[in-house]
Amino acid sequence: MTLRADVAALLVAGGICDVDVDDAVADEHVRSAAYKRVVAAVSSSPSRGQDRTIVAMILRDPIEIVSKTAVVDLVDSVAIRASGPGEFRRWSAGLLPEIERLQAEGNREFIRRRIHDWSFHLSIKDGHEPTSAELARVTDWMQRLLAETSTSSAVLALLAESGNRKKTRNVAKNRAGSSAV
Repeated sequence: MTLRADVAALLVAGGICDVDVDDAVADEHVRSAAYKRVVAAVSSSPSRGQDRTIVAMILRDPIEIVSKTAVVDLVDSVAIRASGPGEFRRWSAGLLPEIERLQAEGNREFIRRRIHDWSFHLSIKDGHEPTSAELARVTDWMQRLLAETSTSSAVLALLAESGNRKKTRNVAKNRAGSSAV
């Protein structure tokens, strides 16, 4: 497959008609914006059947940071819409072989960690009360997201005590204190 064929197929998959394929092929910024729109359209579908194919096409992009960013956007969007941790784990397991196509280990690891973070988040949303050891295995980004959004007093207390960053601990402490009122 060529980049042109992949971009054209992605635009069709996303139902995007107002992006010129040649412009997207020639300009990584146009292509990146198009991928963002494709990911938004694909992730809003109730069917996850074409996601692995979409990811495979995106990951053939010659500029790895463009493809990594698009895949992370897809992971985030699907995680936000997932009904639970089991569904998300099954979905992400299908993507892991595709993610191995990325040349830079740092990019592969970033996506694997993002998947881990969302699995952790969804398990908490599903009622799991994490330990400080589990909390230590998620990124600062996820700890901050949990501090800002969690409604669990146990999670907020754990973050206030064990969060990696002072800001995260303070946010969790303030939110835990305000929910106690």
